[in-house]
Amino acid sequence: MTTTKTLYKNCLIVGVIIFTSFWSISESVAQQDEQEIRKIREASNNALRAYDNDLVLSFLTEDVLTTTGNGTLLAGKEALRNYILAAGESKMYWIRTALEVNVNEAKGLAWETGTWKGYDPEQGEEAIIGGKYSAQWTKASGKWLIKSQLFVSLE
Repeated sequence: MTTTKTLYKNCLIVGVIIFTSFWSISESVAQQDEQEIRKIREASNNALRAYDNDLVLSFLTEDVLTTTGNGTLLAGKEALRNYILAAGESKMYWIRTALEVNVNEAKGLAWETGTWKGYDPEQGEEAIIGGKYSAQWTKASGKWLIKSQLFVSLE
């Protein structure tokens, strides 16, 4: 009986160690993914500030869904490209500040939420518009890309 109890106890300890190790590794991967998404967001902001539309669009899936601050729904990267081009020589750029990034590493999905501000350098250094945003990220292609994004103008 003692041997059975000892074997059961040892199996339980090994199980706890394996679970704890797996959980730690999974949490570490999720934290790395979160940091990667935050770095991509920073690169996206820099591309917006530099008016590098091709680089901005490279952070999106081909079938991205974008809801603009005024509620216009754009389906696909090309629709967003055309929307940007229709603005002409606008000097507006937008900066997104992530407040929260949640990663589901097993599904290869992440959710980002935060605030956004729109700037027009010709009108000064202060933001002239702003609001809240959320973005769904996917890692289906092997790298994190934005699958959908929603902007709401609140300022």
